[in-house]
Amino acid sequence: MSRKAATILVTGGCGYVGSHTVLSLLQSGYKVVVLDNLSNTSSKAGDAAVPEALKRIQKILSKEDELIPFYAADITDKPALVRIFEAHPDISAVIHCAGLKSVGQSGLKPLDYYNVNITGTIHLLQVMEEYNVRRMVFSSSATVYGDPPNIPIPEDSPIVASMSPYGRTKVFVEHAIKDFCVASEVKQAGYVKEQEAKGAKAEKDYRWSAILLRYFNPAGAHPSGIMGEDPQGVPSNLMPYLAQVAVGNLEKLTVFGQDYPTKDGTCIRDYLHVVDCAEGHVAALEKIERDESAGNFECKAYNLGAGTGCSVLDMIHAFSKAVGRDLPYVISARRPGDVPNLTADPRLANKELNWKAIKTLDEMCEDLWRWQRNNPSGYRTLN
Repeated sequence: MSRKAATILVTGGCGYVGSHTVLSLLQSGYKVVVLDNLSNTSSKAGDAAVPEALKRIQKILSKEDELIPFYAADITDKPALVRIFEAHPDISAVIHCAGLKSVGQSGLKPLDYYNVNITGTIHLLQVMEEYNVRRMVFSSSATVYGDPPNIPIPEDSPIVASMSPYGRTKVFVEHAIKDFCVASEVKQAGYVKEQEAKGAKAEKDYRWSAILLRYFNPAGAHPSGIMGEDPQGVPSNLMPYLAQVAVGNLEKLTVFGQDYPTKDGTCIRDYLHVVDCAEGHVAALEKIERDESAGNFECKAYNLGAGTGCSVLDMIHAFSKAVGRDLPYVISARRPGDVPNLTADPRLANKELNWKAIKTLDEMCEDLWRWQRNNPSGYRTLN
């Protein structure tokens, strides 16, 4: 697959990880088509035809007159997916970031999560198969590990005990993609045998390639300070919540639990700079390209993480340092669905994807604060 000829569909491409991935793809020489329903971003501020997140990407690239093809659509809308693939027959792979993503909210709205994350992905896979696009990079999550038996967590850790509806949707989708890849191998073998019986050459290839990226806790923002996370309503994740406290939009942070079996009693997570996370998606795509050139088709999971665990209190102190003052917080009871420690073993991704998290915790906090300080109202802030 020639990179100049490669067009990548990014679902959820106006979201936090998705938009940074779109930028990394464009910087790496790919062409991009973006799908997003804009449900969890104020990217719809500005020109309705160009979501603000994409306008910021164009600004960073100094290509403000070169529009990124964009479709305001939902992955559960199968006819809309068909229209996108019809309009862009050059799509050669999909990076699938779209979906609902809050652990807490998923416990309150499980059917919404099952519908969007599972049904939407199945529709996407069906349309990809119909249009002979059989390469996917899926944004999975460390939540698939549930409460893992070993820290740091290797990819062969059990993924059957996820503790939230959100995590269970990721587990189910991973299985669906794996099953689809296995079925494609069977289909290809049957086709080859059929052609051999006819004395004909097998000219079609039905095999799928997929990489499941189990990333841990993306945080930070683009170093330019004009592109970052823009959640709607009260953020459900630690770092964007802290940023809202720092900018004065929220009064204080609530720390859920200080009685976990960790060094300071608060949960430990592996925080990954969002730019490193985005580069991981590009590295996964390049791995698929290399493998297929060598005749290898497979579905494989990789951890994207720094390999270093930081507690909630560690992150409060680190971000307070970047802001220049102590940020207020209170301790509350544990939150359902949280586990004590999710720290990645990223060595497989380091080796096979040629990828490594290179940005530091200080850079992550400084970049996040630059973004939030410059954009106190997210993409609704006019720059």
